[in-house]
Amino acid sequence: MIYDFHPVAKQELNNIVSYYDNINHDLGDTFLDEFERTVERIQQFPKAWSLLSANTRSCRMGRFPYSIIYQIQEEEKLLIIALMHWQLKPNYWDDRI
Repeated sequence: MIYDFHPVAKQELNNIVSYYDNINHDLGDTFLDEFERTVERIQQFPKAWSLLSANTRSCRMGRFPYSIIYQIQEEEKLLIIALMHWQLKPNYWDDRI
């Protein structure tokens, strides 16, 4: 299953990696590794995580306080809508769906 990003979600990923890189370069890489592992879990079991709306789901990342918000667009395609920090305003990404 392939995946793509909403343009703002791609920027969120870049901003998060930059933030962690500023703390420690290895931490940015660790975040990216955790992001990839989470996406792989979603790809294996795309309907396993909580529904937020009719076609939008949320999967929590393991080591970091983020969830990947995504939609199943076609049989074999995911669209990552947002990388949501658990402490930010909930549903700030609603206008992307």
